[in-house]
Amino acid sequence: MKSTIQDPRTWGLYVITDRTETQGRSLEEVVGACVQGGARVFQLREKDLEARELAALAERLLRLITPAGGLLLINDRVDVALAVGANGAHLSQRGLPPAVARGLLGPTRLLGVSCHSLAEAKEAQQGGADFIVLGPIFYTPSKALYGPPVGLALLREVRPRIRVPIFAIGGITAANRPEVLAAGADGSAVISAVMAAPDVSAAVRALLA
Repeated sequence: MKSTIQDPRTWGLYVITDRTETQGRSLEEVVGACVQGGARVFQLREKDLEARELAALAERLLRLITPAGGLLLINDRVDVALAVGANGAHLSQRGLPPAVARGLLGPTRLLGVSCHSLAEAKEAQQGGADFIVLGPIFYTPSKALYGPPVGLALLREVRPRIRVPIFAIGGITAANRPEVLAAGADGSAVISAVMAAPDVSAAVRALLA
C-alpha cells in the first residue's frame, strides 16, 4: 500500500532537475536547498548522462531526499530507477509505453507521464500512470522544442476527462500558479523557476505558499 507522500495530490510541487540551469552550482547543492525549502518530490531528468553516471547521481540525490521523507523519480530510465531503488520513473512521449513501464515497475513504485494532449493523457491513465504532467501551459525556453504553449484551455479540457492527478508545466511561477490551480491542476511542475533561482529555498517556499 502506498504511503501518504506517494499520493501526488499531496505534493503541490514537482521539481524537475536540469543541471545546465543551476548557475554553476552542483545539482546536489540545488536539490538540498529545494528540500530545505519544503520540496519533497523530484524528477531526475539529465538526458545526456549514461546509465552509470545517472545511477551514481541518483544515489547521491536519494541520500539528500530520502531522509526528508521525499521521493525521487528517474526520467525515462526504468532500469536505472529499479537499479538504485528510486521511488519510480517518469516517461516522456519518447519513452516506453506507460503500460510496459508499469509492468516493469510493479504496483508499489510511482509512474508519471508527460503529456501534451488529451489523447496522450488518456493513454497514460489507461497504462497505469499515477499522475501526468501536462503542458507547456505558458511559454518557457526549456519546453520550446515541444511546440507552442497549450494554455489553460487544454488543462480545462483534460481535467474533467482524467481521474489521475495533473501537474501543469511550462512557465509556472508563484504569480501565475493560482490561476493554474483554478483551471484544474493538482500541482505544478517546475524546472528553471527553481533550478535557476538565486535563492532556491525561497523560490520553493513561494511556489508552495
